Amino acid sequence: MYRNHNCGELNIKNVNEEVMLAGWVQRIRNLGSMQFVDLRDEKGITQIVITTEELKEQMENVNPESVISVTGTVVERSNKNPKMPTGEIEIEAKKIEVLGKCKSILPFEINSEKIDIENVREDLRLQYRYLDLRNERIHNNILLRSKVMKSLRNKMDELGFTEVQTPILANSSPEGARDYLVPSRLHSGEFYALPQAPQQFKQLLMVSGFDKYYQIAPCFRDEDPRADRAPGEFYQLDFEMSFATQEDVFKVIETVVPAVFKEHTNWKVDEGPFVRLPYKEAMDKYGIDKPDLRNPLIIQDATNLFKNTEFNAFKNKTIKVIIVPKGGNQGRKFFDSMTEFAINEAGAKGLAWVKVDEENNLTGGIAKFITDEIKTELGAKAGDSIFFIADELENAQKIAGLVRIELGKRLDLLEKDVYKFCFIVDFPMYEYNEDEGKIDFNHNPFSMPQGGMEALNTKEPLDILAYQFDLVCNGYEMASGAVRNHDPEIMLKAFEIAGYEEKDIIQKFGALYTAFQYGTPPHAGAAPGLDRMIMLIADSTNIREVIAFPKNKKARDVMMNAPSKVTEEQLKDVHIEIRKED
Repeated sequence: MYRNHNCGELNIKNVNEEVMLAGWVQRIRNLGSMQFVDLRDEKGITQIVITTEELKEQMENVNPESVISVTGTVVERSNKNPKMPTGEIEIEAKKIEVLGKCKSILPFEINSEKIDIENVREDLRLQYRYLDLRNERIHNNILLRSKVMKSLRNKMDELGFTEVQTPILANSSPEGARDYLVPSRLHSGEFYALPQAPQQFKQLLMVSGFDKYYQIAPCFRDEDPRADRAPGEFYQLDFEMSFATQEDVFKVIETVVPAVFKEHTNWKVDEGPFVRLPYKEAMDKYGIDKPDLRNPLIIQDATNLFKNTEFNAFKNKTIKVIIVPKGGNQGRKFFDSMTEFAINEAGAKGLAWVKVDEENNLTGGIAKFITDEIKTELGAKAGDSIFFIADELENAQKIAGLVRIELGKRLDLLEKDVYKFCFIVDFPMYEYNEDEGKIDFNHNPFSMPQGGMEALNTKEPLDILAYQFDLVCNGYEMASGAVRNHDPEIMLKAFEIAGYEEKDIIQKFGALYTAFQYGTPPHAGAAPGLDRMIMLIADSTNIREVIAFPKNKKARDVMMNAPSKVTEEQLKDVHIEIRKED
């Protein structure tokens, strides 16, 4: 036995007890006649005091982050530390055993007073991730992840869902990203694909008569990484329900998500029912389909107010406006820096602005082109500032959305310590693919069109809405879901509009299409992202901080050296020949 207590549980009630602790040496302090060691494990830190010459000599060759076992007596500390749970006691060491030596020089500091982990090169941290995970904050993120997963399972079990595992080696399916392909040894020239989501399998479970399914599912997409998106793989709470409407799915999310957030944070958490925002309204008011509702700024459309303008930059353009209450007290430098952001970061040609002074007069920027009538119509008041974005509709929305976000950050307008949720609903079923010059699915090809077959037969494709939605939290997309298209005839028509024939459906979704012809209940579901959920609860802005062994920004595992080259023999086994680049 190496220990009979952990390093975070002993207190004044344990004085005079003989104990055995084991952990990592966090810090060593030599005070001549005695030596102090901070011993750390996952549960906390306990101070060890060493007074015998024999043990002090033994510790001379022990570096910080070495692993030791200490046997000794619990004694009351003379200089108590009220900030530590174990701060009233220390262990008077009688025996020390070195269990694992550590090199004298670490790649970076770990849990010391000198630590500045944010300024350590990320690739170095990932190369030595096993050391990085000793850092208290990162370590606690992984412990939090375990607790959140347990909470999610408990809530889903309470709601009567059945956990079912679906295959990892699956078929290639157009889910919106590139597949990871796995060559087959037994079937030359054929490939499995790692599932982008368990979409088809969970729908087949509904056809199989399962009432409510869920799993914490691994998903694989060959996408470029971002701060809020891990490359290659991610996990989601995947669930599906038979005989369910969109509102039924909302109720599950509004039950599970706030409960799990409340269990693991002391921030204020929105209660259901969450705000419902139609996609078009979200784009008009926030310029983005994942709005951060902590930001009070709203985008207005002022195109009609400028239809007779003399200002050339506004002629024949969509005009979006953002009013910043009391924003007129900012100096010229602020407005110039916002203009630089709009041009360099948001892709704008410029950013026009005016101030409303305390006498309610317009000053600065393009004041001479803004009439009092326009100011009144926009609702600007004394002390406000007004920003104008002029471009084609989609560009104007996008730029205004990014400017709104940046203004919220720079002016510290976001509501603090709160999680604000909303559902984005009524997504367009289709979009126009300019690269291919054709109508394409906007979001999820398995979604039920609003209005069913009648809508597909009578409406213009770009006017058809789908029963699909996103859950958004604090500006992050946290879940996607939909009412599924379970009718083979409606499915045929929906895919036909996007340029697919029945043979294409059979080739890509043969099992699902065939299964739907054997009695399929209406069904609906969603998939909250686990990694992003934990990132939000941990108040982190980098999703790699909540994943035990993440890949870097270039989708490479620098610790395990993956991806890596394989032998010619391995390639022969799976019938693959590498094509040499010119």
